[in-house]
Amino acid sequence: MSRKIGGVPGVGLGMTAPPPARAYAVWVVALLSYVVAVFHRSSLGVAAVDAQERFSAGASAVSLFLVLQLAVYAGLQVPVGVALDRFGSRRLILAGAVTMATGQLLLALAGDVPTAVAARVLVGAGDAMTFISVLRVVSFWFPGSVVPLLTQLTGILGQLGSVLAAYPLVALLHSTSWEATFLGAAATGLLVAVLVLVALRDAPGGAVRGPAAGLAELRRTLADTWREPGTRIGLYTHLVTQFSGTVFALLWGYPFLVVGQGLSPSTAAGLLTLLVLVGMAVGPLLGRLCGRWPLRRSVLVFTILGATATVWTVVLAWPGRAPLPLLVVLVMVLGTNGPGSMIGFDYARTENPAERLGSASGAVNVGGFVASLLTILAIGAVLDLLTPGASTDYDLGAFRAAFAVQYLFWAIGLAGVLRHRRELRARLARDGVVLAPLHTAVRARLRGDSAYR
Repeated sequence: MSRKIGGVPGVGLGMTAPPPARAYAVWVVALLSYVVAVFHRSSLGVAAVDAQERFSAGASAVSLFLVLQLAVYAGLQVPVGVALDRFGSRRLILAGAVTMATGQLLLALAGDVPTAVAARVLVGAGDAMTFISVLRVVSFWFPGSVVPLLTQLTGILGQLGSVLAAYPLVALLHSTSWEATFLGAAATGLLVAVLVLVALRDAPGGAVRGPAAGLAELRRTLADTWREPGTRIGLYTHLVTQFSGTVFALLWGYPFLVVGQGLSPSTAAGLLTLLVLVGMAVGPLLGRLCGRWPLRRSVLVFTILGATATVWTVVLAWPGRAPLPLLVVLVMVLGTNGPGSMIGFDYARTENPAERLGSASGAVNVGGFVASLLTILAIGAVLDLLTPGASTDYDLGAFRAAFAVQYLFWAIGLAGVLRHRRELRARLARDGVVLAPLHTAVRARLRGDSAYR
């Protein structure tokens, strides 16, 4: 059932009492499942050199693992969202944990590239089931004013899985063997599955699952989900705010800083660490702002987009290599991209009824990951086109041309956000919710006048 606050429907928005301690305990269990999912997601990346040796594969083959994993993750978001609405978070998180553990087990035993690829496909599939399922747990256990903050904290704290992959897993890999390391990773996934089975519940009242539906009903549900302007603005918000920071952190940032800008590996690693730290600091602030100003979230989106495109323009147009302070500013701005993409899920939550929350969140999650995947491939293609032979000694001009492909996706995302914001505000106006100009609303809020939104 959809609830409303200020004319805006959404799960959890009708809850006003403070969440009980049990709600936080359930969230911690769900959060742990996401931390382990990120750990599985990141595990091969930190073992890339060992993977090349084990499978006698080149860098391009190892990169294929990442591309396929992202493609599977993005491609399964809508089917997983539909299944989430039908079966609930607990079952989906459990299935995801078991699937990822199976993938890590297969990777531990793999001796060739096809088997390793199949293992990473399983990891991508299990990973696809986890994040939006955890967000659904948050939406059902907490009041709407708290949900944006906990959504941000979930995304931020989930990145601890990358830390676990970068340090304990690497240490284990170097002190034992490939088989022991990934068997240990598989065992970790199974332990989380047991914890989810015992301690996680979909909602305070128990399971929250939709009725069994035939193909016609599923098509109708998906059509209703997509027709909702809140779903579409959520998708384009996720797209336009996420991909630049993701591409930089996941693959092309380090080569750009070291090969293109001439920084030392330690300095580049420090900048990538700064990116993560900025995201951890900015996320709670964005969550608070979304909770306090739920009808002004697009202002945050435009601010993040404008800052990201502007600083990239300055860096790419800089004559010669950019000075280190400018690169620090670039990394700090990119650190806001991940938290900014979480606003897309908040649109899906507040503008869809509870029975469509899974499919709406899945649709939103497609945006950023498809854009990230296409940008990764496009940057690689431009670099290869502008670099002779099979060399990886890319010059700064090649990097400038390659990173310029981002403007296409920024334009697509901006057009989508503007179009669907107009549709959403028109619908709110029909419901009697008319937004005053932002400067008027801010002055009214400072005066304590709640008549202006």
